[in-house]
This record gives sequence, structure tokens and C-alpha cells, in this order.
Amino acid sequence: MIRISVDGDLCIGSGQCTNWAPGVFDLDDDGKSYVVDASAAPEEQIRRAESNCPARAISVVTDSGDTS
Repeated sequence: MIRISVDGDLCIGSGQCTNWAPGVFDLDDDGKSYVVDASAAPEEQIRRAESNCPARAISVVTDSGDTS
């Protein structure tokens, strides 16, 4: 199981996360990303969204605390 968080202070609203992991992320009315459903895409896609976020606003952590 993984936990996903988005730092709204860092998010620039590029929308890359919604492209890499559709259904997991969406943009709010202010254009900031938020998590809709952490189980909507495979972990590999979510990790790609994390690594391709230009603002590094996404954090993915496993229950064991592993971030890799």
C-alpha cells in the first residue's frame, strides 16, 4: 500500500501528474493538484508522476516508509 501527498505550496499546476496517472490526480479550482484515488493507477505510473512533477510537489511513500 502507498500513500500519496501533494504539497500545494510547491505545486505549479502543470498537470503532468494527471497525464502520468489519470484518475489518481486532478486539479482543483486554483489549478493545484490533489489526490483523487490512490488506487486508480498502478504504482509504477504513480511513481512516474512523482518523478516527472516539475515542482517536485508529489510524495509517494510505502507503508514501510520507503520512498523509492
